[in-house]
Amino acid sequence: MDTSSLMEQILSSDNLNRAYLQVVRNKGAEGVDGMKYTELKEHLEKNGEIIKEQLGTRKYKPQPVRRVEIPKPDGGVRNLGVPTVTDRFIQQAIAQVLTPIYEEQFHEHSYGFRPNRCAQQAILTALDMMNDGNDWIVDIDLEKFFDTVNHDKLMTTIGRTIKDGDVISIIRKYLVSGIMIDDEYEDSIVGTPQGGNLSPLLANIMLNELDKEMEKRGLNFVRYADDCIIMVGSEMSANRVMRNISRFIEEKLGLKVNMTKSKVDRPSGLKYLGFGFYYDTRAHQFKAKPHAQSVAKFKNRMRKLTCRSWGVSNSYKVEKLNQLIRGWINYFKIGSMKTLCKELDSNIRYRLRMCIWKHWKTPQNRAENLIKLGMNKEDAYSIAYTGARIAHVCSGALNYVITNKRLASFGLVSMLDYYTERCVTC
Repeated sequence: MDTSSLMEQILSSDNLNRAYLQVVRNKGAEGVDGMKYTELKEHLEKNGEIIKEQLGTRKYKPQPVRRVEIPKPDGGVRNLGVPTVTDRFIQQAIAQVLTPIYEEQFHEHSYGFRPNRCAQQAILTALDMMNDGNDWIVDIDLEKFFDTVNHDKLMTTIGRTIKDGDVISIIRKYLVSGIMIDDEYEDSIVGTPQGGNLSPLLANIMLNELDKEMEKRGLNFVRYADDCIIMVGSEMSANRVMRNISRFIEEKLGLKVNMTKSKVDRPSGLKYLGFGFYYDTRAHQFKAKPHAQSVAKFKNRMRKLTCRSWGVSNSYKVEKLNQLIRGWINYFKIGSMKTLCKELDSNIRYRLRMCIWKHWKTPQNRAENLIKLGMNKEDAYSIAYTGARIAHVCSGALNYVITNKRLASFGLVSMLDYYTERCVTC
């Protein structure tokens, strides 16, 4: 394919319109200039032709990204770089033209940030490899990958495919556009800011070199962005692969392997893309399930949504719970978790009953509501005025009137039912 005149395609009306619509769909925070995505249309109507001319003559200068620190669950922070909405628009236009070119080069076992590919496909491929006798795992952790990409190595790799100097120039400018941290400018000597529309593609271009090396060595692997696992048949092979691939990553790609987090392990000790793995002795094969840390994260979020002191209506709590449940099940539906779903359902209903009991507030109101729900008057007043702790009431008597069926009619989604409808392993 001729890649010497790509800027014309990037600046075509059709491509720019698609880029604009995608940026508006994505919404997102404002960059260093404070412009909101809702203001982009007016800005482009006034300045669109100037921007196009600047891009075509290599005079366009991207603005620095705004540094945002996102706390990690295990401590530390993830650095995000938020470009201006104008730069997001331009990056999106570039990515739309370059992506189909690089899709033809990318490895079939690369799943992150690619069209029609997802984390679940990576997990299913990994399971196939494990169940084919490759039950020793090389789990390689790249240390702050997006912050450590070597610009020269990346541009050299891009230059092997892209021959349009205007496109090469603007990509380089985005890499060195700088970072604003609390109103202070800092040079971006290395790295590709996580948060830009072009960054995922640039990351895959860089790491495709790793994929090609692993394929050349005949290794079984899956990669999702910078999360890569290699599956081999023995511990000795795994240790050898760990040494050799780590050396390649550091010496040839100029990246840093975090040796404290990288490890050789069996599938049962692995956490990959939120999933854990176990050996099903009846089926005689490895299967996936939500990792314990993913379950703990779900429970923590669920507790916040069912907090009795949260001053919102119970119907709103149910709405937010349903969003959490659907999103979580849709992600982990390829895993085995019937028993887990039953346990979580029970816990959610128990906590929601406590919210309802507290919402009724006074003993008189509680008694009246219990009677409305079908409880006889004597029992209703006895329970409402007993002074018993809320946990005791909600794990006992309240179950008989605020039944699972009533909660379902109130709109609460059952995790087990939703999982059973969507599960691909049931």
